[in-house]
Amino acid sequence: MADKVRVAVDAMGGDNAPGEIVKGAVRALEENADVELFLVGKEAQINSALAACRFDRGKAREAERLHIVHATEVIEMAEPPVAAIMSKRDSSIVKAMQMVRNGEADAYVSAGSTGATLVGGQTIVGRIKGVERAPLAPFIPTEKGTSLLIDCGANVDARPSALVQFARMGSVYYKNTMKKEKPTVAIVNIGAEEEKGNALVKETFPLLKACPDINFIGSAEARDIAAGAADVLVCEAFTGNVVLKMYEGVGRTALHLLKQGFTKNLRSKIGAALALPAVKESLGVFDMKRYGGAPMLGLKGLVVKTHGSATEAEVKNSILQCVTFRQMRIREQIEDALAVKE
Repeated sequence: MADKVRVAVDAMGGDNAPGEIVKGAVRALEENADVELFLVGKEAQINSALAACRFDRGKAREAERLHIVHATEVIEMAEPPVAAIMSKRDSSIVKAMQMVRNGEADAYVSAGSTGATLVGGQTIVGRIKGVERAPLAPFIPTEKGTSLLIDCGANVDARPSALVQFARMGSVYYKNTMKKEKPTVAIVNIGAEEEKGNALVKETFPLLKACPDINFIGSAEARDIAAGAADVLVCEAFTGNVVLKMYEGVGRTALHLLKQGFTKNLRSKIGAALALPAVKESLGVFDMKRYGGAPMLGLKGLVVKTHGSATEAEVKNSILQCVTFRQMRIREQIEDALAVKE
């Protein structure tokens, strides 16, 4: 199985673990023969979840690509991440990341504690030489397709040099996954003019402008992000997380208001019946779950954090992201891109 992409999945992480995590893992195995999975967590609970989704480890053809790695502990969402990583060495998060560090797995996927995943990514998996910070980089839907938001939660305080690295890493990732030779790069700002922004943005802007290996187009205001202002949107994690959470909240609110409008009276119900297929197709583009999780770029191995509320489809997509990442040698390309410029 040397040619398989080996993914260690934190089976105990998230609001719907282990049931939805296991179902998503089984779906990934069924849909892609290039993936080999290690479900890390409490073995009895994982086996129960497998039985619940009618996966027979003795008969299923995918069974040879599915392994269970027993872990006795679970890092809960509310636990202090550094202390939890240090004290719970037999947790599903720590054991799964150790597999990546030791070369037993190519990637790690979790819907569990974001803080523990970020700490573990930096301290257990480790950063590529020369990388200042490892950012979280999710795809977000736009009118033109998708944009990469980097960073959305890993580094609240970042220096201008780190944001330049984010732009380079994001360009490599976007170019390969979206098949666009020169993806556009913009810095998230409060105005289009170069002199606008806080001290970090003002200092970073000319550095990005002078960077020959990225296609920098200037600033992107928040109101223009959903329209597809740029392929790669660069910011520190505080701004990025606000953008991401606002995106998710507006999407939920829009759906709620549409449902209210469609069920208001008999006329609206009839109209809804006629319009529903087209509305579902249009709004489906803005379903965040279809894009999988957010990879931490710049690490020695792949770490993917998916939503804490992830269900089967999102877990599956997050796992399949790892296959794309590995097969396209994204990490190696990031190493090459940064090594030439540092």
